Amino acid sequence: MSDLFDSFGRRINYLRISVTDRCNLRCIYCMPPEGVPAIPHSELLSYEEITTVVQAAAGLGINKIRLTGGEPLVRAELPKLIQMLCQTKGIDDVSLTTNGTLLKKRALELKQAGLGRINISLDTLDGDKFRQITRLGELKDVLDGIKAAREAGLNPVKINTVVIHGINDDEILELTSMTCKEGWHVRFIELMPFADVTGIVPCSEIRQRIGPLGSLEPCCLIGNGPARYYRLPGAKGTIGFICPVSEPFCSQCNRLRLTSSGQLCPCLLSEEGIDLKRPLRSNASMQQIERLILKAIASKPKQHHLAQGTVHMKRNMSRIGG
Repeated sequence: MSDLFDSFGRRINYLRISVTDRCNLRCIYCMPPEGVPAIPHSELLSYEEITTVVQAAAGLGINKIRLTGGEPLVRAELPKLIQMLCQTKGIDDVSLTTNGTLLKKRALELKQAGLGRINISLDTLDGDKFRQITRLGELKDVLDGIKAAREAGLNPVKINTVVIHGINDDEILELTSMTCKEGWHVRFIELMPFADVTGIVPCSEIRQRIGPLGSLEPCCLIGNGPARYYRLPGAKGTIGFICPVSEPFCSQCNRLRLTSSGQLCPCLLSEEGIDLKRPLRSNASMQQIERLILKAIASKPKQHHLAQGTVHMKRNMSRIGG
């Protein structure tokens, strides 16, 4: 395995894989209230097909994998896939992003299958507001899931919080305080300006609001993403900032995205991807799959244009993998 670079000199070593477009929540920044038409199960990549893609990617230089959805835990036998990926030569890190509602009963088996780390989406500590944002589900299920993940050793457990003006931005201090009270690793994420979604709170404003709690000390936390981490004095947990709009990190982007239906996307905002499903189901050789991966990397854009205004996408967020 050798290092893999795109046309702008960025090292590409990270593949995010959406294992399903289905989700048991309807978060306001991700799905319409009625949800989206589900992709037929036969059109989803099988675990064997996903593993073949990962084997090809690993042969080129990919060594980090993150499983996403939709909600990945609604797909049956997910530990089986995790075990298959962990056994793939060249892959040394398999992690997962989840909404946490199903995690209480699944955390230990995920760890036993080889999962290393987990990110849990949680935008509020208020039960009523949780139902407003997610339209479904109960806050307690997520809190129980966080506890179970920590007890299972899926560390560090990172809490992903999308900050939305007028909805949950009044909880910034309370969520930050959890890094001291409970040792949480909280990551504040700027809202992506997709159609029909408004309320961006820039990271600079979030940092300013945290000011009364103390000076932020730069620190490091294991992971593959673009977050910048800090710690309050004496806190066991950390505070991360992911700022795709106000502080774009495109120049350090190291990832590709594989959708649940087999499209390999060079960027989160890519309207088109490279179809891998058809070649996989036509008995393409490993070399042919590798060439398609290289084609996707070659098409990776220099940067996105989120700061220029609202983005209208053909593909729903729940089908991209976030």
